[in-house]
Amino acid sequence: MSAQQSTTTAPGILQRFWLWLPDRVDRRVIAAAWATLVVQIGIVGTGGLVRLTGSGLGCDTWPRCNEDSFVPVPEVSGVHGFIEFGNRLLTFVLVAVAIIMFLFVVRMRRERRDLFWLSLLIGLYVPLQAVIGGITVLTNLNPYVVGLHYFASVLLVALAAVLVVRVYAEPGPRVLAVPRWYAAVTHVTTAFVLLTVVVGILVTGSGPHAGDGGAARNGLNPELMQHIHAWPGYITFTLTLVLVAGSWRTPPALRLRLWTLLLLGIELVQIVVGLWQARTGLPIVLVNIHMVLAVGLVAAMTAVVMHLKATARQSVHS
Repeated sequence: MSAQQSTTTAPGILQRFWLWLPDRVDRRVIAAAWATLVVQIGIVGTGGLVRLTGSGLGCDTWPRCNEDSFVPVPEVSGVHGFIEFGNRLLTFVLVAVAIIMFLFVVRMRRERRDLFWLSLLIGLYVPLQAVIGGITVLTNLNPYVVGLHYFASVLLVALAAVLVVRVYAEPGPRVLAVPRWYAAVTHVTTAFVLLTVVVGILVTGSGPHAGDGGAARNGLNPELMQHIHAWPGYITFTLTLVLVAGSWRTPPALRLRLWTLLLLGIELVQIVVGLWQARTGLPIVLVNIHMVLAVGLVAAMTAVVMHLKATARQSVHS
């Protein structure tokens, strides 16, 4: 191939790739948005396994696994090193999905600024979360830093849930599409969901699953914290019953019935798992399920909040 041909081929490939990218929300964009939410919830599950198997310091430094290698060395790290390193590798999956999501909305950045900025924010947030994960290792799994690492994932899951809802929504100014009392109860419920998650992080920081035998605990009484954790949880459940009942009087097009029922279902399972794990000595399988359900709860709650408003045209049709 001549030099002239090679210089004209590359721009041609880039142009075809640009034209291949979506210029409107299609199945590719919807699939990428759901993939973003799934991988953000999934990394919480794998991160929980790292902690619950005592592999939090399997790689004892960051960004290297140990002082002499970026990858685990069996003689130094053992099986815990491979578990921790495997979770680190999953960060690249999150980055890949974030890049794909961003590319799928870049052509519609003027028409769908919401999707463009959400995708960009999630893409920039993922490396920041990896840095926080590194700090947890460098601080010898300080329970408050570990809690911050989990809470950062909570925020990422919430952003991903917003992204999923927005890919189905029509662009344009949004107006409140539910009664004001319903919106008020929803926001109060959201506050209690947040409180439940934060107290749950403190409960975990006081319990036996430190991520490593030498890691410190936060010094709080775990039995007392379990009871305190239950209080906002039960208030959240009661308020959700109100939201479910009220959703039957909201416009069907808002899909609030679906999301409030999903929210209620997650809470029911979460309550059962929470009571079960407390009465069986906190087995790692149940604790990990409880951690994943917590971010699932956040995702469902976020979706309910996002469905309080609709575009002016949707609100009229509803």
